[in-house]
Amino acid sequence: MIDRAGLAAFLRHRREALLPEDVGLRRGPRRRTSGLRREEVAALCNMSTDYYARLEQERGPHPSPQMIAAIAQGMHLSLDERDHLFRLAGHSPPTRGSVSEHVTPGLARIFDRLRDTPAEIVTELGETLRQTPPGVALTGDATRYSGPDRSLGYRWFTDPAARALYEPGDHDFLGRMFASGLREVLARRGPGSRAAHYAELLIARSEEFRTVWSAQEVGIRPNEVKRFVHPTLGPLELHCQTLLDPHQSHQLLVYTATPGTESYEKLRLLSVIGTQTVP
Repeated sequence: MIDRAGLAAFLRHRREALLPEDVGLRRGPRRRTSGLRREEVAALCNMSTDYYARLEQERGPHPSPQMIAAIAQGMHLSLDERDHLFRLAGHSPPTRGSVSEHVTPGLARIFDRLRDTPAEIVTELGETLRQTPPGVALTGDATRYSGPDRSLGYRWFTDPAARALYEPGDHDFLGRMFASGLREVLARRGPGSRAAHYAELLIARSEEFRTVWSAQEVGIRPNEVKRFVHPTLGPLELHCQTLLDPHQSHQLLVYTATPGTESYEKLRLLSVIGTQTVP
């Protein structure tokens, strides 16, 4: 059963405790509010201001688990705070760990400060949870997929378009790397896991995957430099720095180029080009 008074009090307290810079917003010179405004929280949570305001006012409809998850993510709640919010709303908290898509506050704060840099947060199966605008301009909107297609490793063997952004000479290596990574996650998570489900689907759908999978390779790691073929900028050689959140098995990937190189200059054009030419 929903605890409307407890839910409203908790939301108000968390909103008033947050600063704009905590959630990647700019602080205006005339700002007088100590915490975030309701409309700012609503925008962060992808909901209307009226809907959010009614929650703080102890009225409105019973929020769904999806809405509570959006609020928890938008307000950068910790896992304990997220679970508490779910219970106040009358729902069981989501499972933690490998299947969770809740980005922890520490990783989210770092991500929010990378607005001018290509970066993304991905799961252990290569499912993109967030991208910066330059990240979308580099690889396209990878958050638009659903089901198994959310995984780049899965799309690699089922959708030829997934390979268009990568140097053709690297395709064989990348296929082996994706299969190796999936095998390691499957061993870690076991039968019945999402990794096991993806492997079963790929074995049934892709002859290439069956061949690579039969090699039983593990431990194949990404090259130090990733080679992209952007539809407008052309070839790009980028370094990929990785930050791991061990509690959620999420990775923050940040793409950079060596200063003074052609790739460095091309990266500076990403914000100008935007996403119009990226599939």
